[in-house]
Amino acid sequence: METEKRVKNLIIGFGKGGKTLAAFLAKRGETVALVEQSANMYGGACINIACIPTKSLIVEAEKGTDYPRAYEIKELLTANLRQTNYDKLAGLENAEVITGKATFSSPHEVTIQLAAGGQTRIEAERIFINTGSQPAIPPIEGMDSKNVFTSAALIAQVGRPEKLVIIGGGFIGLEFADMFAKFGTEVTVLDRHTRFLPDEDDDIAGELFKILTGKSINFLNGVDVEKVEELNAESVNVYFTHNGQRKSITANAVLLATGRKPLTDGLNLDAAGIQTDKRGYIQVDNQLKTNVPHIWAIGDCNGGPQFTYISLDDFRIIRNQLAGNDRYTSLNERQPFPTCVFVSPPLAQAGLREREAREQGYDVKVFKIPASAIPKAAILNERRGLLKAVVDAKTDRILGCMLCCAEAHEIINTVQLAIHAGVTYHALANMIFTHPSMTEALNDLFTAG
Repeated sequence: METEKRVKNLIIGFGKGGKTLAAFLAKRGETVALVEQSANMYGGACINIACIPTKSLIVEAEKGTDYPRAYEIKELLTANLRQTNYDKLAGLENAEVITGKATFSSPHEVTIQLAAGGQTRIEAERIFINTGSQPAIPPIEGMDSKNVFTSAALIAQVGRPEKLVIIGGGFIGLEFADMFAKFGTEVTVLDRHTRFLPDEDDDIAGELFKILTGKSINFLNGVDVEKVEELNAESVNVYFTHNGQRKSITANAVLLATGRKPLTDGLNLDAAGIQTDKRGYIQVDNQLKTNVPHIWAIGDCNGGPQFTYISLDDFRIIRNQLAGNDRYTSLNERQPFPTCVFVSPPLAQAGLREREAREQGYDVKVFKIPASAIPKAAILNERRGLLKAVVDAKTDRILGCMLCCAEAHEIINTVQLAIHAGVTYHALANMIFTHPSMTEALNDLFTAG
């Protein structure tokens, strides 16, 4: 049976940007239908299969919680957040949450195969696509093995593997390597790059490499993975080439951390006339509009940086447009943003790395201190790490900062604010911070030159 609805705004996907936009529009009196294909994904990937559950497991690992209990804590946390997100949106007067799979029928119409059965057709004045991304499965033989997992599939397992091979040495790969190593898993990371964290400066990458290998995590770089072969129900062999030699390693599980691709399967974008790039991401301008004037793409599916806080900033760009302010775009107003890999201790970064600054022609001052010099690091019993900042020698403005230390993910936001405000490094060198705190390390860092 098919029913029809007409709304002013249709949002496909319950991710950060989409749900925030839905609440904004509903509260200002506009009708909104938000379509999510799975009841297990209310609130989006972040709270269900990505940022929140992985960070929960990381925190419990650091506490020494055993894996079965950590899994229970993670499941309870995500279930509560999922329900809270649904209730907050479904409870709004002008909003409706529809669970089902959306497919474009025309530029203004979408057909939804309802999860409960049947279908409905929605006609909307504006449409916002917020479907996110999914793991990119590499063309390697054996990827269909039940012992090969994506990140979401691996944390859905009740038990942990005794031996884990991770294909890919980026942020996701490193976080899972560090986390499972703390739970007692034997971890090997196979990375195609010849250098560990090739985008980072050598000193910072070297410091984190020393920390992680000190936890008995095994790294092999410059690896070409050839195939995964099942040995029995509980183990596989991973075959690869390293330094010109063919090798293999046995594992109970293989994690694919080899990048992501847009989650637009089944949307039938052609029916709406929506253009995509060669990788399949929806093409948008700097106001996040597609080539179809009344359709926008928010978050991972538009090919921008794949972070929850970027999806939220996408919402801001659209909110301002709808309020008549077209000045705020992804090009001319979006702030540079920090990043962090949540290992222990975390590695956080904002602005330019030293290598990048020199390549761009800056005359730089470089400041460094070891994490062991920070009193709060001793209190936290986490003395490992290195803090580094890069400053424009001509203007004394902060160009970038790399923090590999306890609570780096928090400290970096203070530095990011200073970079955005355009203040000189003297402001942080002389700022009065609370004591003892990790942030006060900025006093010492910016006077270490």
